[in-house]
Amino acid sequence: MGIHAYFQSLTDLERIIRCPGKFKFQEHSVSAHSWKVVQYAKTLADIEESNGVVVDWKKLYEITSSHDYGEIFIGDIKTPVKHYSLELRAMLQKVEEGMVAHFIDEHIPKEFQLIFRRQLREGKDDSVEGQILEVADKLDQIYEAFAELQRGNTEKEFILMYRNALIKIKGIKLHCVHYFLHNILPDLVHEGSRSPIDIEQITKEALAS
Repeated sequence: MGIHAYFQSLTDLERIIRCPGKFKFQEHSVSAHSWKVVQYAKTLADIEESNGVVVDWKKLYEITSSHDYGEIFIGDIKTPVKHYSLELRAMLQKVEEGMVAHFIDEHIPKEFQLIFRRQLREGKDDSVEGQILEVADKLDQIYEAFAELQRGNTEKEFILMYRNALIKIKGIKLHCVHYFLHNILPDLVHEGSRSPIDIEQITKEALAS
């Protein structure tokens, strides 16, 4: 079926709902998440460049736009489950990578297979682009959780999602992280001040941990 199979498969990302099994005021698909991650990453990369950091934009767009493609095969597994242990997370990643590799072997013409292997790989690594992807991915978790907490959703998972994503971000040594913590996060917390859930306290605890 060739590249048509890949193009057709992208529709499946619209049908996979993030954070399955929990009450949500607003559903978010994996496809929508991926689009937002690209938008976050563009701005984060601009901040890095404004501080003299060289960014490989082609690599950045490839890894941010395709970072969750493998969820077509295994779905969005609940965060507490997939992060239960490093061993389980590694196993899930191995299964996901194996199924992506099989899809490429089965459907993508040989002259494009190396390109697809590069584009659909796990992009989070120690490179600037890989770290920006990590921050952008966690930023979307923060904003998804924030939107639920702001509306009074008391599901514990969203408190943990917000808190854990913030803890992860603050540990990444990038200029854009410093900018987020000092110039963007205060606005977010201020906006959430009228929420029935104490977002400010959750934020303080996460930053202090």
